[in-house]
Amino acid sequence: SILGATGSIGQNTLSLISSKKDDFKVVGLTGADNIELLARSAVDFEADMVATADESKFLDLKDLLSGHNVEVCAGLSGILEVASQQTDWVMSAIVGSAGLLPGLSALEAGANVALANKESMVAAGPIMKRISEINDVRLIPVDSEHSAIAQVIRGEERESLSKIIITASGGAFRNFSKSELVSVTPDQASTHPNWAMGQRITIDSASLFNKALEIIEAKEFFNLSASEIEVVIHPESLVHAIACFQDGGMKAHLGPADMRHAIAYALHEEKRLKLSLDEINLADVGTLHFDKPDLDKYPSLKLGYEVIEQGGLAGAAFNAAKEEALDNFINYKLSFTGMADVVRATLDELNSRNELKNELVIETIMELDLLARSIAKKYVEKI
Repeated sequence: SILGATGSIGQNTLSLISSKKDDFKVVGLTGADNIELLARSAVDFEADMVATADESKFLDLKDLLSGHNVEVCAGLSGILEVASQQTDWVMSAIVGSAGLLPGLSALEAGANVALANKESMVAAGPIMKRISEINDVRLIPVDSEHSAIAQVIRGEERESLSKIIITASGGAFRNFSKSELVSVTPDQASTHPNWAMGQRITIDSASLFNKALEIIEAKEFFNLSASEIEVVIHPESLVHAIACFQDGGMKAHLGPADMRHAIAYALHEEKRLKLSLDEINLADVGTLHFDKPDLDKYPSLKLGYEVIEQGGLAGAAFNAAKEEALDNFINYKLSFTGMADVVRATLDELNSRNELKNELVIETIMELDLLARSIAKKYVEKI
């Protein structure tokens, strides 16, 4: 099953499956607004069940699939029904905190989950890992950096590892000064120099909020401390992660800026199959560049490290506030640099109210998500 089948990760997954249709049976697909693409994918891959997150589009989706033997669902209940189907493998690629409950449902149903929804680990990493252990299923990282980490530490002893380095391209504004970032528009921030991604993750990459989420995800996936995770700006986006060992040795994972590498590695459960993608020609590349990120210019990254140090519910609060701030930036209600200000103010208020010391359970996470969004919305109007 593919949760988030109409997004770039979902479509790349279907593209990889399309050349090996005899090897795979697609059980379920979910999407949101693009019901035409969702219906077309369901027909092309003979899915048993589809769901749209938008309940208002249920009848339209049903009409598009009239005459085909496909069960149609809608709303959160429909998404969860697809996620709960018996299947071997699920791609969890719904964007944002909306992907948390479907990903958990897939784990509880006994599927190995390929996780492209980083927010699940940011908000509820310990719960995700516990459910996967209880049900004896795997959580497989799909983010390019986390897939790369898994590959460079494979076969190594944990005690030999000194730190992990993950890279950030720096996004569209890596050469901008801090003062120049103030006037950046959503249209400018929606184009990435290296990767083809959706609007929200592209903007998060430009602000380095995406990298902040990724260091928290790395901490959860690989049981790392904040001091064991380093970020470097790497404009070429060819090196995705580096493992550093106590003997001074380092192992790097290099690959083109193409998510199909990480998706295929997860799809085939960490077996390498031949892909029709170009290899990197190092002689043509010539030089790779690495720079230390400016935490004054990118306060989002500093916030990410603070969330790692605090633990508990801090990740859920950080993600919710970030999503609310991003929504307002996209709608021209908040400046580019104001996003980090809103997240900082939200976390400070939640800490002052001791809201982040409650027990880390799903019910508390969902309640905190709503509270953090409402507080962030209040600061949007002030900043």
